[in-house]
Amino acid sequence: MNWNKWVRQIHRWLAIVFTVTVIVTFVALAQEEPIVWVSYVPLLPLFLLLFTGLYLFVLPYAAKWRTARRTRAER
Repeated sequence: MNWNKWVRQIHRWLAIVFTVTVIVTFVALAQEEPIVWVSYVPLLPLFLLLFTGLYLFVLPYAAKWRTARRTRAER
């Protein structure tokens, strides 16, 4: 498996982890005496999703830039 497929797979699993942590946070904060620090739990997967998402977003543009540079070098 190449690097891009690994990042895509990690991004998918992080999305699942993020969703579960958000659900757990809602349940924890709905208690009579909520634990406030639980609201920070989804932030770690969210930041990791940000970085993997930005990487995946830039991939098609990077491929175009590489192709354009390669064709200019061949001329």
